[in-house]
Amino acid sequence: MSTISKGDLQFTYSWTAIRGDDPRLTGKPDDVLLNRHEGYEVLPFINSFCSRHNFGGAQATKAHALKAERLIRNQLPSNIRSRQHVSEWLVKYWGTYQ
Repeated sequence: MSTISKGDLQFTYSWTAIRGDDPRLTGKPDDVLLNRHEGYEVLPFINSFCSRHNFGGAQATKAHALKAERLIRNQLPSNIRSRQHVSEWLVKYWGTYQ
């Protein structure tokens, strides 16, 4: 089950994918790099991140997902681009930011 949907997102994203990167054609978002300005990549990443992580013993809420979105958009250093590194950064700095 998804934690958030497209309508819940706080920022404006592009939803138009180039042909080779279109998840409707490939069946899934880009495996390696996360484009933080593409909604079709950010939304499933956030939902996946929330489903895999424990937030103080509680299941992820919409508030957790929206915090992840804010951190990705506003705080994540631009040199961190792989999905794995973005996830690791979120875990490491989760308590540092609101």
